[in-house]
Formats: sequence, structure tokens, C-alpha cells
Amino acid sequence: MFDDRSPIYQQIADKIKDDIVSGILQEDEQVMSTNQYAAFYRINPATAAKGFHLLTEEGILYKKRGIGMFVSGEAKQSLLRQRRERFFEEVVDRMLAEAETIGVPISEIIGRIEQAKGSDE
Repeated sequence: MFDDRSPIYQQIADKIKDDIVSGILQEDEQVMSTNQYAAFYRINPATAAKGFHLLTEEGILYKKRGIGMFVSGEAKQSLLRQRRERFFEEVVDRMLAEAETIGVPISEIIGRIEQAKGSDE
């Protein structure tokens, strides 16, 4: 599951975020404990805890004392909002800048998107 592209704790946080966005984890649902996560993926519990801490700081997870960690009620909407912003910054804005550089009009881009969308339907 883990690769060398980023720290394991970051990959843990990203996996949980993906599970929330895709609906595998629901709002107010309990997630595995750090010890369970560490045992399941055969990693150091401190590494798992660091990933969970990151999600807690971001407001994606919250802790119920003595019970465990849960998905925040606003987690999915917050993550979707972040991903939309990142999509426009990393994909659309870069595409538009490149299109301007090489002289592709926006109308041609829109036509190509509509053509691709039409072939999916």
C-alpha cells in the first residue's frame, strides 16, 4: 500500500481522506484506532498516530475521549472543497496558461471538452 513518494504518515492521511471522499467512511463513523491501523498495515504505531494527528489538526477527524477517532461532520464537504480548488489550480489554470502560450482559443478548449463529454454519454 505504501510507496516511497511521500512519508507513510502522509499516505495514511491521504488514504483516509480518499475513503471519506469516496463514501467508504461516513461522517461521524469511527475509524480504526492507531494501534489497529499499525497492526493491519504492519507499521509503527507512532507513524499511524502522526497521520491521525494530521487529520485531527485539519478537522477531518475528531476524538471522543475513551472511545476513539471519528470522521468529522464537515469532513467530506471540506475535502471536496479543497480538491475542487486544487483541481482548478493544478489542472485548469495550468491548462489555460499553456493554451494561451501556444495560441489555443478558449472556445476550442470548450468544444473539445463538450466533445469528450458527449462521447461518454
